[in-house]
Amino acid sequence: MTKELIHSVILIITILLTFIFPKTSLAQYDLQISALLFIILYLSKKFLAKSASQSSRLIESVVFTLIILLIVNSTGGVNSVFFFLIYFLLFSLSLLLEPVISITTTVTLIICFLLSLPPNQSFSTLLPIFSLAFLTPFALFMGQEFIELQKSKRQNQQLQEDTFLFLSLMIKNHLRVINKALENFMGDHELNTIKKQVENMKRLIDKYERSKT
Repeated sequence: MTKELIHSVILIITILLTFIFPKTSLAQYDLQISALLFIILYLSKKFLAKSASQSSRLIESVVFTLIILLIVNSTGGVNSVFFFLIYFLLFSLSLLLEPVISITTTVTLIICFLLSLPPNQSFSTLLPIFSLAFLTPFALFMGQEFIELQKSKRQNQQLQEDTFLFLSLMIKNHLRVINKALENFMGDHELNTIKKQVENMKRLIDKYERSKT
């Protein structure tokens, strides 16, 4: 299974749980559960951020989804004054995980909200639900742009590392020759050797710079 599919399945299960939660006896402990989720989020940021960034982002996504949907579903669902938080959730998921996650999340949310409503609802009641579908392309676009930006940063970082490695090895090699010529300096021969090494260093640096432009 690809990581996109695994993440989608985890988030779908998470969303389903948030719609079941208000119908259980645990609903009266929503504040305590939210506090526990924030503690889990803090611990994941503290202990997993460096060693397993992908796992940390997945935990963040699950926690954000649980907290936001628990708040929305516990305060009226579609009619909740906090329904707008779902918009921020979609954008957050597309940045934390893969952009395609925003699509699977939106489809799951629309289906769950429609199934949770009584029949014969007015258009004004259904409008917030379908507005999620119109917001999804923007979340998808932002997620893709974020990935391209991260990829560009990694490429620039790799280029800087390659440049540093090239310069350090090249300069170190030529300095060794120059130092040897200085230690055995007897006259014009060693002086010509030093000049030749300096010219070679300049030529190699210029050649490397042209190859990177």
